[in-house]
Amino acid sequence: MARVVVNVPPQAKRGEIIEIRTLAGHAMETGFRRTQLGELVPRDIITRFTCSYNGVEVFSAELHPAVAANPLIAFSTVATESGTLEFRWTGDNGYVATHTASIAVD
Repeated sequence: MARVVVNVPPQAKRGEIIEIRTLAGHAMETGFRRTQLGELVPRDIITRFTCSYNGVEVFSAELHPAVAANPLIAFSTVATESGTLEFRWTGDNGYVATHTASIAVD
């Protein structure tokens, strides 16, 4: 399992805008660098990130080779109801990382 860090407020008021920050541990090799022997280092990047709130996708991003290693992604959403946020990172070479976080809305 890949190392991920997710920062979601544990509780919020209904209708409040909340900020969510995520970080996935990944080297993000662009595929443009060469070894000392001149061979291309194969590309190995996270290509897609999604976040679902109680099963409804609220944020997604397609990532490209120019994204830094260990990408930090921050976005906002509206706290509508208590539930679970599901995070998913997918990438080259079968890379998949997932995480869930709960939020209580009053």
